[in-house]
Amino acid sequence: MKLKYIITSLIAILAIFTSCTEKYEAITLDEIHVSSSFVAIPAEGGSTSITVNAKDAWTITEVPEWLTVSATSGQAGETKVTFSAEATKSTNSCIVKLACGDKTQDINVLQMTEKVELPISTCKEVNTGSDGITYRIKGAVTKIANTTYGNMYISDGTDEVYIYGTLDATGAEKNFSSLGIEVGDIVTVEGPRTTYGSDIELKNVTVISIEKSLIKVDSITTTTLPSDGGEFSVFLENKGDGLYVDVPRDAQSWLSIKSIQGNKVTYYAAPNTAGPRSTTLTFSTVSDGKDYSAMAEITQEGLSGTADVPFTPEEAIAFCSSLSGQTAQNYYVKGIVSKIVGEFSEKYGNGSFWISNDGVFNDDLSKDFEAYQVYWFDGEKWVEGNGQVSVGDEVLICGPLTTYKGTAETAGKGAAHIVSINGISKAGYGLGSLAAPFTAEGAVIAANAGVSAKVYVAGKISKIAGDFSANYGNGSFFISDNGTYYGDQSKDFEAYQVYWLGGNKWVEANGQPAIGSDVVIYGPLTVYKGTAETQGKGAAYIYSIDGKTE
Repeated sequence: MKLKYIITSLIAILAIFTSCTEKYEAITLDEIHVSSSFVAIPAEGGSTSITVNAKDAWTITEVPEWLTVSATSGQAGETKVTFSAEATKSTNSCIVKLACGDKTQDINVLQMTEKVELPISTCKEVNTGSDGITYRIKGAVTKIANTTYGNMYISDGTDEVYIYGTLDATGAEKNFSSLGIEVGDIVTVEGPRTTYGSDIELKNVTVISIEKSLIKVDSITTTTLPSDGGEFSVFLENKGDGLYVDVPRDAQSWLSIKSIQGNKVTYYAAPNTAGPRSTTLTFSTVSDGKDYSAMAEITQEGLSGTADVPFTPEEAIAFCSSLSGQTAQNYYVKGIVSKIVGEFSEKYGNGSFWISNDGVFNDDLSKDFEAYQVYWFDGEKWVEGNGQVSVGDEVLICGPLTTYKGTAETAGKGAAHIVSINGISKAGYGLGSLAAPFTAEGAVIAANAGVSAKVYVAGKISKIAGDFSANYGNGSFFISDNGTYYGDQSKDFEAYQVYWLGGNKWVEANGQPAIGSDVVIYGPLTVYKGTAETQGKGAAYIYSIDGKTE
């Protein structure tokens, strides 16, 4: 693939940026995040802004004379930084340094006077590349996720790229339908790469060319199959020579082709006794030596009441309403504890409580499910030291189900047991309640399990990630079970942008927390780029520090 225009200055600039590929990875530094590590300013002059999110004080240095940077320093938190330049007749480029603590983030700035046609990159090169760089790709549209903004997926055989926003012929947004792009079309687009959460995408791309596909999916009898399987058919429009169909490798254990009649393909899906599963079907044709393809996504529901797809409390209630007695097999039910009926005791080894979808006790047998006389983890009897289930805990229960005097519940006397509480399935990590807070490692497990409930986490401060400031009212630090900072995402938990005691914003009179202090944190958890942490911007707060709660 060739460049349409080749200029000496561009080659030099590309060489600079290529040599810095590894430095683009600094976007994932714990100390600082930037919305883009590449800044482009038009030749006629102007400004471009990025967002800096730092966990400590920061500075920008090595700014050349032709470039003006607003806010060359700042404190912890989010700051908008603007890069400006006057009109130029020659290409300008530089790399400025953004320092935070002992880490440095490179920001590449380019002001180019020549319009250059980009080379075509593979989808794999985009997904392994760097944010802020503009890429041009060519491939088949495999899925259109939004027909207003033009969110879609493009595949070229090496990988698949997500497009977030497609500009129309005039460069305007929200007019995707005017382009006439359909699934199966071969398109060439270009736009800047960005990362949102863990999703890599090209944003607001410009369409360079559209090559209409000669094969399209006209209709499907169903795109969502029931867990018990069955047949479905795909009807195609095909203007090419021949029709080529296969079963994707990831679906060959459960999906097969029953027949092909002209442009109608009929499949058979086997029953599914596990969690939901899906695959992408591909249909191909050829014409004048070119390959064309169309795709369709198929999903099969999982079997409800399993470990992969547990019943919600209301689903379990509906299931129990048809029972004439206790089930012979075990079922899984997941919900949030809404009321304690009887605490766990060592005498009987079990306990009872109500759960609902949202943790509210409704006093309504169509919404409240009873976990009746359930044992502890692994079906063991409860013993002193295990802690108690608390209102607000997210629990997963397994056992036979039944209905007693209109109440849907688990069969009693330990026939059922707790599989997990707030994502924890064994002793030693806490339960996430005030009486039995998570350890730091327990919080890491719970966060990675996707626990949605607000929980308590106890540990010792091992590293300060960002001092508390009166400007934002919050601060950040790491905790571990023994006060050691390991640099290990399985042991270090981050209290990220937490408020002070009582959920109040921090003020100067509070002082700064110290390494080694015992803290209990309360709030919702999340995982950001592999780091288990509290949700930021004050969603969580310090419940106690060295035993003090106010």
